Amino acid sequence: MSKSDDRQAKAARIRHLLETEGDAVEANTAGFNRGRYEAVADLEAYEELKGEARAIKEDAIERLPELLEQVTETVEANGGTVYLAEDAADANRYIREVAAEKEADRVVKSKSMTSEELEVNEALEGDGVDVVETDLGEWVLQVADETPSHIVAPAIHRSRAEIARLFNERFDLEEPLETAEELTMFARERLGEQIRGADVGMTGANFITADSGTIMLVTSEGNARKTAVVPDTHVAVAGVEKVVPSVEDLSPFIELIGRSGTGQDITSYISLLTPPVESPTVDIDEPDVAFADREDDRDFHLVLIDNGRTAMREDDQLRETLYCIRCSACANSCANFQSVGGHAFGGETYSGGIATGWEAGVHGADSVAEFNDLCTGCSRCVNACPVEIDIPWINTVVRDRLNRGGDPGRFEFLYDELVPDEEPSGLDLQKRLFGNYETLAKLGSATAPLSNRVAELGPVRSLLERSVGVDSRRPLPSFERETLREWYDERGPRVAASEADREVVLYPDTYTNYVDVDRGKAAVRVLEALDVRVTIPDVGESGRAPLSQGMIATADEQASEVYAALAEHLDAGRDVVVVEPSDLAMFHREYEKLLPERSFERLRDGSYEILEYVYGCLENGADPTVLHAPEKPIAYHSHCQQRTLGLEAYTTAVLEELGADVFESDVECCGMAGSFGYKQEYYELSMDVGDRLRDQFQSPTAEDRLVLASGTSCEDQLDDLLEREASHPVEAIDPGGGV
Repeated sequence: MSKSDDRQAKAARIRHLLETEGDAVEANTAGFNRGRYEAVADLEAYEELKGEARAIKEDAIERLPELLEQVTETVEANGGTVYLAEDAADANRYIREVAAEKEADRVVKSKSMTSEELEVNEALEGDGVDVVETDLGEWVLQVADETPSHIVAPAIHRSRAEIARLFNERFDLEEPLETAEELTMFARERLGEQIRGADVGMTGANFITADSGTIMLVTSEGNARKTAVVPDTHVAVAGVEKVVPSVEDLSPFIELIGRSGTGQDITSYISLLTPPVESPTVDIDEPDVAFADREDDRDFHLVLIDNGRTAMREDDQLRETLYCIRCSACANSCANFQSVGGHAFGGETYSGGIATGWEAGVHGADSVAEFNDLCTGCSRCVNACPVEIDIPWINTVVRDRLNRGGDPGRFEFLYDELVPDEEPSGLDLQKRLFGNYETLAKLGSATAPLSNRVAELGPVRSLLERSVGVDSRRPLPSFERETLREWYDERGPRVAASEADREVVLYPDTYTNYVDVDRGKAAVRVLEALDVRVTIPDVGESGRAPLSQGMIATADEQASEVYAALAEHLDAGRDVVVVEPSDLAMFHREYEKLLPERSFERLRDGSYEILEYVYGCLENGADPTVLHAPEKPIAYHSHCQQRTLGLEAYTTAVLEELGADVFESDVECCGMAGSFGYKQEYYELSMDVGDRLRDQFQSPTAEDRLVLASGTSCEDQLDDLLEREASHPVEAIDPGGGV
């Protein structure tokens, strides 16, 4: 299949999922995400708990070999059996042997992503064993013969009406099922019968403590507890990464996992079982029956799965994946996932942002290559993750390895020890184009306005679409002949060094320097009005463009060049002011991976977003009346990475200080995401995400307001979505004219 055909096939699949599953996925994930905001807001010391949880996981993975030995000794001392499986086939062989030994006709299972990874159902069914999922969502998928689309809520892509229609078609019912209560009661009664007649119960494990062999099960239904204790034989399957040192270590995870996943203060059922369970366990449906209060011995098997995890542990870039507690916060917080769910944003087993690390580690390149580009690096998932995993960096590393043709889970390439000197010769042309956007911008600017006219010709747009997948429906940037740096070099500073309150260097990002020069000019005039002396240095691309394409070698080279150009200004005590939030995010986050520690810290601590800096000037006594006061009410959308850095409030504060009536969008993502929105295979997804923002800005509350957006992508997307042109907030307060 050609690249063009492959792009069209991806676009068709995404279009199909948007039409068939998108509404249900969006409603459910957005609900989970809102719930998370509310739940963590009520949690004292949220950030401290996240740090504690991460520290526990870091320690556990570091000490994993000794913890595996300890948990084996503990469980076996309790009377259970531990089997360490090398891979999926090894685990399935052992589980099949247990079922055969028990002469099992039926195995009941509670929801477990690890068992999905193993495809254990198929292995047991091949031996003639009846396997029944007892989690409602998993059972729905079993009846429908579908795969999960979400780590926590596997049937999130199906609406209540669709589930009712499925049950009414598949089962011989006296009366059709309609309401959620009717569906739940039907499933509860039917599955309760299956559990009572089962020979073996199989569960996963959210955590396993090495000191006592205690298994922690976190569920929203009571089925997992019954599955574990009703049958005489309990098999628990879990990845080796689920082992933590002690019962006391479970505390922060109990606080975090429900809030992070579904927005619940605490998950409905938290079960701590130390198998074999010989103490009475009361059945919730039949409180007079204590199923586990029996004279016969119970049989317990803990199957711990490696399946690539040891290799992930030894890989400095994939290791963090093993800290994951499978809460799904990364998926719920992701705008692209909210539109298409895990059937697009996922691989053979796992879905959402963290799926890239898991799929690379346990399934390999073919699985992860299908969805890796759906991560746009917006970094919202980093703040959402309860164990602070740098998920976008994992996605970027895997993308780089895919570019190089290596198997992401087995390709020995540790970036903190070795950064490649150059990109691979066979790099995809689309990635090469977008990753070298600065070169394109220089050429476009040098030949403008001719370059702009040529780029809009129908044959040229068709060629771009066929050859590199630049969607012809998306307007292209229009380059300016005079760059921001050229304008400033000719104009010169207007604040003398002797009269300046402060001195700054305004970082000329690629878009500001070559395309939206007006916002750069506005930034200069605003700063000078506040008695700030401005310098615009000769410095190039931050590395954001190549990094988004997985071109780490190029991003690393550009990061070093940017720091070298800015270091002399930092040495002189000048602040670095940045217009484009995605470039500031490079300075504050990604440069930690690309620069020496001291260099990164200096640039991070000395760089500011433009309206953040203006706010600081006003707080320190600058006269706000020297700035232009917006004359119209404002509808304002802040950039994704501006929000993850916690900087969006400064823009609103400055606008309100100048007397503006500001309506701030609560839509988290515009959908453009830099080059993502230009790509043919993702254009419709980009616009679907953007529809949420369009609907809000066309609502009666915002429809007649001046539209402002802090990011390049946001401005471009809003221009395409609305009939009103969007501008950067600094242009609205420009004393040289305003918007």
